[in-house]
Amino acid sequence: MTRPWTPGTADDDLSALAATPRLVVALDFDGTASPLVPDPMAARALPEVAAQVERLAALPDTVVAYVSGRSMHDLRVITEHTDDSAIALAGSHGAQYWFPGDDADAAHDAAEDGTREELWAAAKPIIERYEGAEFEPKTFGMGVHTRRADRETEERVFAEIDALVAERFPHWRRRAGHRVLEFSSRTEGKDAAMAALRERFDATGILFAGDDVTDEDAMRVLQPGDLGVRVGPGESAAALRVDTPQQIAALLEALADERTSAQQ
Repeated sequence: MTRPWTPGTADDDLSALAATPRLVVALDFDGTASPLVPDPMAARALPEVAAQVERLAALPDTVVAYVSGRSMHDLRVITEHTDDSAIALAGSHGAQYWFPGDDADAAHDAAEDGTREELWAAAKPIIERYEGAEFEPKTFGMGVHTRRADRETEERVFAEIDALVAERFPHWRRRAGHRVLEFSSRTEGKDAAMAALRERFDATGILFAGDDVTDEDAMRVLQPGDLGVRVGPGESAAALRVDTPQQIAALLEALADERTSAQQ
């Protein structure tokens, strides 16, 4: 059962995670590290979140990763990620990775075949007919954002795109999130990202925080000794719930404080 966490209060599971020998802190970006904004490419981590991410990444035996549905190129832009960053990245819902020390170009995988361009060519004219709907190209597919549209418009454009994909690209994976509909030729989800991060860094504990339906793939595969945090409302397999990205910053600060003490 998901229980609320209030900044400034102690939590036994958070304290236990802070003391784990090798910690991975994995964060969704949109709606978790950053508020949801009308222009998806304008998203940036809250300064208070970025400060705690930097602080945690500097601690011994501690890795921070952003885990997002964004393609790797776009994820690097919105996270303001540099080639010498200590922050790991998992993009495209776990189909792309960048780890500290990697070649910056290694994660920029090309699409597997030409069907992506076929989908783009068929979908764009539909999306362009709807005011406030926006097309997002992705390495392995596409997204339709409706944060600038009203709900009636969202329902209509999503229905048309669903019909298009069902007819011409029926094997593509569909994901629906906060004011976004995505399709991918790859089947990986954020559960795959949890497995990859756990193996890569030999993690004895993972904190994963996310705000959307796609984040539940990761929540459901967390193990004893891990901790899931849901941001905002909705059914969740997470142990803890906070209301806003601002409270994620407070939770990360509490985790950093306790881990610093545990390592002294």
